[in-house]
Amino acid sequence: MQPPVVLTGERVRLRPWCSDDLPAFAALNADPAVMEYFPAVLTAEQSDDFAQRIQAGFEKNGFGFWALEIPGVLPFAGFVGLSVPGHSGLPFMPTVEIGWRLCQQAWGSGYASEAARVVLAHAFTALQLPEVVAFTTLTNQRSQAVMQRIGMRYAEGEDFMHPALPSDHPLRHHVLYRFAYEDWLKTQ
Repeated sequence: MQPPVVLTGERVRLRPWCSDDLPAFAALNADPAVMEYFPAVLTAEQSDDFAQRIQAGFEKNGFGFWALEIPGVLPFAGFVGLSVPGHSGLPFMPTVEIGWRLCQQAWGSGYASEAARVVLAHAFTALQLPEVVAFTTLTNQRSQAVMQRIGMRYAEGEDFMHPALPSDHPLRHHVLYRFAYEDWLKTQ
């Protein structure tokens, strides 16, 4: 298998992961502010396991979460990319989702939106996906704002209770956003 392609935008570079990324990735996943809308922060071991699953996704699907670099600013700012959701109980499966997780230093500068647009272009052109979805907990307004900025549309009536979370968990209520290839073409 060839390494993942490098994707670039005006200010961002999405590249294959390297071993030097792992300590910064562990710090990112241990940051309570970054992980606010996830059930828990990750230990360094859990973070390394996640990085291995990301690599396995590239090998299996030909896509995954790329390491996000902001040249001249941050050598590792987090990740942005595509994945096949790991929980089969999601009501909209099968699908490919776009996702991101950035360190606090990269927040508020439009890097997530720029990188996500680059990933969407790759998804719809090189990978020829018919649709990409995104989902997050109802209360994650920052992530929903990125979804809206990149052209995704809220899938009204498709909110769902995440099956991996207990019924009384405060993050269980999720919203779904969709972006069809035809709608993406209209934005080009």
